[in-house]
Amino acid sequence: MNLLAKRIGLACGLFLFPLTGLCADYSPGVTTRILQKTGITGNGGKIVYPRTDRAEVTAMTVELAPGAQTGWHKHPVPVYAYVIAGSLAVELESGTTLSFKEGDAIIEVVDTLHNGRNRGTGPAKLAVFYLGVEGSPTVIKGAAPAATGGN
Repeated sequence: MNLLAKRIGLACGLFLFPLTGLCADYSPGVTTRILQKTGITGNGGKIVYPRTDRAEVTAMTVELAPGAQTGWHKHPVPVYAYVIAGSLAVELESGTTLSFKEGDAIIEVVDTLHNGRNRGTGPAKLAVFYLGVEGSPTVIKGAAPAATGGN
């Protein structure tokens, strides 16, 4: 490594890294961008990881056709998603609606009923990551809260 590269690396490590995600320890030609960095869920709850010796990560894609919805459900474990295409409106049992579009990171609510709905004209596509426990559900169906009229 030449002297200039060492100095740039040192500058990133000392000055820029705390402010951006651009100085990750990857090879040249690889760039990074922090989509979101938080310690709270979509409804303001603290993120808590399951304590287990049977940790299991499930990565999957979810696609909602125009007008489709997930149905009311909750997650007993942390769930994170990335909107690959389209948009998604997520109604919480409190009546609050969260909106996400292509390129957004989603920090899902935990132990809170919610319903995702594609209100767009094209498919909504997500990459979803469940931080679960082997043999335990990551999604639990629920009834629509009375305030939503059952939708």
